[in-house]
Amino acid sequence: MAADPSGGDHGRPQGQGAAKDPLYVYNGGFLTQPRLRRILDLAGYDIRLGKPGAPEDRVGVWGRSPTAPRGEAVAERTDTAIVRVEDALLRSIRPGRDGGEPPIGLMIDRKGGVHFDSSAPSALEHMLMHDPLDDFAVLQRARDGIERLKHLHLSKYNDFDPSAAVPEPGYVLVLDQTQGDASILYGKATPSTFREMLVFAQEENPGARIVIKSHPETIAGQRPGHYNDGHAHGLISVLRDPVSPWALLEGATAVYTVSSLMGFEAIMAGHKPRVFGQPFYSGWGLTADENPVPRRERHLTRPQLFAAAMILAPTWYDPCRDRLCRFEEAVDHLEATLRAHRADRAGHVAMGMRLWKRPHLQRFFGAEKRLRFEDDPARAIHRAKAEGRGLLVWAGKEGEGLSQLAGETAVARVEDGFLRSRGLGAALVPPLSLVTDASGIYYDPARESDLERVIAAGPPPGGERRAERLIARITRAGLSKYNLDHAALPDLPPGHRILVPGQVEDDASIRLGAGAEHTNLALLARVRTENPDAVVIYKPHPDVEAGLRPGAIPKGEAMRHADMILTDVSPTDLIEAVDEVWTITSLLGFEALLRGKPVTCLGMPFYAGWGLTRDLFPAPPRRTARPSLAALAHAALIAYPRYLDPVSGLPCPPEVAVARLARHEVPVPGRANRMLSKVQGLLASRSWLWR
Repeated sequence: MAADPSGGDHGRPQGQGAAKDPLYVYNGGFLTQPRLRRILDLAGYDIRLGKPGAPEDRVGVWGRSPTAPRGEAVAERTDTAIVRVEDALLRSIRPGRDGGEPPIGLMIDRKGGVHFDSSAPSALEHMLMHDPLDDFAVLQRARDGIERLKHLHLSKYNDFDPSAAVPEPGYVLVLDQTQGDASILYGKATPSTFREMLVFAQEENPGARIVIKSHPETIAGQRPGHYNDGHAHGLISVLRDPVSPWALLEGATAVYTVSSLMGFEAIMAGHKPRVFGQPFYSGWGLTADENPVPRRERHLTRPQLFAAAMILAPTWYDPCRDRLCRFEEAVDHLEATLRAHRADRAGHVAMGMRLWKRPHLQRFFGAEKRLRFEDDPARAIHRAKAEGRGLLVWAGKEGEGLSQLAGETAVARVEDGFLRSRGLGAALVPPLSLVTDASGIYYDPARESDLERVIAAGPPPGGERRAERLIARITRAGLSKYNLDHAALPDLPPGHRILVPGQVEDDASIRLGAGAEHTNLALLARVRTENPDAVVIYKPHPDVEAGLRPGAIPKGEAMRHADMILTDVSPTDLIEAVDEVWTITSLLGFEALLRGKPVTCLGMPFYAGWGLTRDLFPAPPRRTARPSLAALAHAALIAYPRYLDPVSGLPCPPEVAVARLARHEVPVPGRANRMLSKVQGLLASRSWLWR
């Protein structure tokens, strides 16, 4: 199953290490839109002005836009081949016009066609007609891709709330489009086709409710559609709310479309839509066609159609790593972007945040609506209610009864993620990842957290395979939470080696999740008592080693129970060198699980109680799920945290954060951080002046 030369499933950028094809353009967008220029450059095109003349020259044209005839005329006069460019079928949060984002992918058609023009076969149609589309691995990627788009509620445009209510199930869905859209004209339809389609929907479904879905650009007030409120009467309603297309399709009994991309999504949702135009997805046995394309006689499966349209034909772009990428990586990026957008669109008021953290928190949570900071809980709650925002509170700073005081205002607790940085938070190194939790917080087993819910729900289709790849990258790069530079590991005594990681003794995970043993000395004593013949290796916590937090044990006392005390060594190297790990609640236990080591827990960390650890502390009764290690890793490293790329400044998937950590492409603490921390400490010490 080879990718079409028009673009497709790139292993590396086209044109890399080779001469680029000159692409002469006569549309200002090719010159003024940096993302468009960059994708074409990476795909092997050198954008130029002037007149083509050499055999390798091409004329670049944007779809069937009003400016396309300029390039078409030049191509005809100079007998030059046309490369036609359009947005891919997953694009962005908002449409590109009026301040929307640039696309994450393009359809680059070297045959000079365009996927929505049925007058002649496009590169996509050629692939659908002639490519075997029988590669098992690609078809499995397509099946996973379909389910993943459903799970994430991803569409071409995504400025909607997935949780927004849709009509009660049992309706017939009629899809509107914007007036003058090229896919209507070049799909052999007219405005009257929409009137005809609505009549058919009523006649073929007597007595049924009919819901007309407005186009996102119509909802945004950018372009009119073919239906308006005047069409709403009796059993017919017009839906203008920005709802999830996937949620809407789930409740439909039938779907009617002219050439809307949502008709393609309807196929993927299990429908056989009634089609009145000639979109790229009609004619393959998956639609009921009122106006079929005679040359399209092949019957395809849903995964085959998806594989061609979403995996093989488009050229996808990774904005963080500035390179062409696979379909899955484009979805990874869009997922991270949308997660931030959907969580932050109403804005937040943040409280309990130290001064040095605030610029980094602003970058994490303030892209949609600037983050506001208030230290006083009453003022923070009042402002959040007045401005319709949510509340963010640093998890360790949440006072008693905050949720009750906040009432209906959403409260989310913020903490560092599990792949944090190269350097300690106590040393004022900013994080690459943070978690937000609206239910509890991961280190408090007394109440359910969002992380527990994600673990119990299980990963989405393909999620375990993604987590397995991520685990392999993390372990290969030797990454942990802080990723400090360390001395080489010394020779270790022979025998059954047990690693005992020390912890910060006033840490919230100890206060809330420890059992009878809640000090490092007590932990060591318990390990020695139960393993008298083992080689016990104690590694103090890096914050304790640095003298920044409590938890130090005098060497003489520690050596009563341990055979070795190792400081300033790599925790991941140490994990690889031992046979098992005993801990109270240390994250190093999770990192040991990722590396296949047995872990015994004397407390109840987030990764305990799921059947993957030996637990000497009773698990909460609600932890009944039995996830695989990959499923646990997906929850903890992919679904629960948010990541911010320190290079591009964009929300990013964990794979990008791992690459930055592995290559040392991460920020270091600056003088401003230290100064802000000192200022806040000084103000706190003199707070009596303000009482």
